[in-house]
Amino acid sequence: MLKFDEEKILKSINGALAMRPKIEAVADELYDRGFDAIFYMGIGGTYASGIMVVDSVEGKSKLPIYVMQAARYIAHGNAHVTDKSVVVIASDSGTTAEMIEAVEKAKKAGALIVGFVEFVDSPLAKLSDRLISYPHNEQLKLFMFAHRLMYRNGEFKDYERFYKELDAHLADAFVDTSKRADAFALAFAEKHKDDSLHYYVSAGNHFGANYSYAMCYVEEQHWIRSKSIHASEFFHGTLEVIDRDTNVTVFVGEDEERPLAERVARFLPRVCARYTIIDTKDYPLKGISPEFRGLISYLVCHAVTERIDAHIEKLNCHPMDIRRYYRRLDY
Repeated sequence: MLKFDEEKILKSINGALAMRPKIEAVADELYDRGFDAIFYMGIGGTYASGIMVVDSVEGKSKLPIYVMQAARYIAHGNAHVTDKSVVVIASDSGTTAEMIEAVEKAKKAGALIVGFVEFVDSPLAKLSDRLISYPHNEQLKLFMFAHRLMYRNGEFKDYERFYKELDAHLADAFVDTSKRADAFALAFAEKHKDDSLHYYVSAGNHFGANYSYAMCYVEEQHWIRSKSIHASEFFHGTLEVIDRDTNVTVFVGEDEERPLAERVARFLPRVCARYTIIDTKDYPLKGISPEFRGLISYLVCHAVTERIDAHIEKLNCHPMDIRRYYRRLDY
């Protein structure tokens, strides 16, 4: 398999899960101290990660948890960010300019910063009041923090059982999903490597992953024009531009918003010949209880799209780390 290192994947996921005691300690401290709001703040892919977490939590929890886009916060602020607020950030490089300015602004408002930052000597790491440093698996770490707060708030009674299953089975399930998806991913890549435009539709915790994939991978790394659409909005505009030759992919997860994606999936065969349905139910996720599958749908999405990426990169002879403009020009 192209760009597939099984041992590295297993080590990476299990390593992230092993950070749970440290994440729990920070979450417990802040829960006991109290807060008026929790803001997951990011930009680009990290903003997408915040969307995923907040979407998953807000229907199950009364915690005051919100997602905030860093550049917009810089421009117009948010009066709800106070000296009793917690701002959660994530960054690989720790050097994203908009994030640095936004975090500095939040700190001036008195907010406490929880940073999931890979490089401990980076500006964002140094601005963090509580730092948790481990590379990759950004969404998994952000979800662990939110899930712990939900547990402390009496809203995740199966917390221990859920994470016991993840500790035992998640890494293997991810690897298995990647292997099962590879042949499909190659066929998908061969069909869509030259698309002039591709629509990606999803709902639930899949939407943040889908939003990130269309923007940060398909556009930024493959240079293919794309658009992410929430399934709840598909029938209010987008459906009118779908025809026989429109490229559309629908990610169907297993959380509460699955019916929204299923509705789009039922409609497309009536008008479109170039649609694809990626359903997480097609992957066994051995060892994960049925009631927990929806909570990790976004990881199934990632395993599948990661295989698509590897094949598009190879077929188009275009390394994914090449950028035209991002961090190459002043803008």
